[in-house]
Amino acid sequence: MRTGKHRRPLLRSAAAVLALITAAGAGLLAGPAPARAADTVRGLQWYLDTLRIPEAHKLTKGKGVTVAVVDGGVYAAHPDLLGQVLPGTSFSKDVPADGRSDPDRENGHGTKMAGIIAGRGGGSMHQLGIAPEAKILPVALGPTRDWDLASGIRWAADHGADVINLSVGYTGSDPQVTEAVRYALGKGAVLVAAAGNRRVDRAVPLPGNIPGVLAVGATGKTGSLWSGSVTGPEVGLAAPGVRIIGPVPPPVSPNGYGVTDGTSDATAVVSGIAALVRSRYPDLDAADVVNRLIRTARDQGARGRDPEYGFGSVDVLAALTRSVPKVDANPLLTGASPTPPAASDGGGEDGDDRPAISVGLADNAPIQLGLCLLAVLLVGAVVVVLIVVNRRAARRRVPQAPVGGPPPPPGLAPPGHGPWPGQQHPQQPRPLGQPTAPHPYGQQGPHPYGPAGRPGPQPGGGQTGAPPAGPQPR
Repeated sequence: MRTGKHRRPLLRSAAAVLALITAAGAGLLAGPAPARAADTVRGLQWYLDTLRIPEAHKLTKGKGVTVAVVDGGVYAAHPDLLGQVLPGTSFSKDVPADGRSDPDRENGHGTKMAGIIAGRGGGSMHQLGIAPEAKILPVALGPTRDWDLASGIRWAADHGADVINLSVGYTGSDPQVTEAVRYALGKGAVLVAAAGNRRVDRAVPLPGNIPGVLAVGATGKTGSLWSGSVTGPEVGLAAPGVRIIGPVPPPVSPNGYGVTDGTSDATAVVSGIAALVRSRYPDLDAADVVNRLIRTARDQGARGRDPEYGFGSVDVLAALTRSVPKVDANPLLTGASPTPPAASDGGGEDGDDRPAISVGLADNAPIQLGLCLLAVLLVGAVVVVLIVVNRRAARRRVPQAPVGGPPPPPGLAPPGHGPWPGQQHPQQPRPLGQPTAPHPYGQQGPHPYGPAGRPGPQPGGGQTGAPPAGPQPR
């Protein structure tokens, strides 16, 4: 005789199908699972894989491009920067005349920015820069108390800087810095500056708020805007800026590396990408380089340009391969709000036959979400129908005891009722309920590559507390 027990395998199968489809749908929408705790410099450079830098390096590594790092100074003797740092200049008595030293004993800010841009790599224990074949031109301003930002920008523009990295900023306006920015733009340089950190800034600081400068906000590992990133209408792009590792001088960390959060790091990332674009398209002027970066960005936040992501998150491969019309002027000066080009991801500006770059997962997320929801609804409907049909069939099959007669055979209690007289419920196993062991990667102590002697990250390499006077690292 058939009983209601036969419906359990069927329901279990349906539930299993539902679980499989749901899991598959989640796999389409979610990013890759977190890797195990990294213990190498390269392992901590999560942003290289997020930005698909290894693929970009098959196209260019930044050869022939000079990136000026206008900062406190650059420690050129770091193993990851040997041969990468050109003789520069110093506007401070604390730094040698060629700028190839870093007096910042707290953060090594300028050295870290240089490493993010052009670290030469060389194995898992060395920093690989965004543009490892580009050269760094150090413009050392020394300690923040005597920074002359305007003179630093002008010097960089006069000495062949193709890109000027400005991971610095201060509140307010300065006519001399504004004029220096205009001068550098006129000399054909791409200026990339920090959008600012909330612990110091309430609005996008100088020089990021000057028209023509590409101000960069910071995103985290999920691609969402970092909570410490300043927002405002001047923001042009967003790039990874959370838990970024970089080389620092020995006084900062005995192992030679520090990990920080901040729009400074995101700025250095974009400066490296600008160097890749300038290397791949050496005939493009600065206005077209900026236009290419913002027109190929992945739109995030509100549609079009918004105060959080600007034109969107930087897309390295798109900036290196898409066909982008040329412009007559820097779009950040004209106030234009360009829309993404209709051209496919593949094919360069000259219409060559390079293979197309596959569309990113985020571009298809709405379609995938709809398909996943449809699949879940369909399977859910099947499960409900099976439950109803099997319950009705079970009621028809289970014999009912006549009034005053003997009970039905054991194990056939009427649906919705307790055991017949003289019967006992079958013994049910108790749930284990034992506590789950701690996750192996939860609640870890300070990372071995974190700044020595200080708990937690030091966002942007600056100091906490009230906003200091004058320019500060971001």
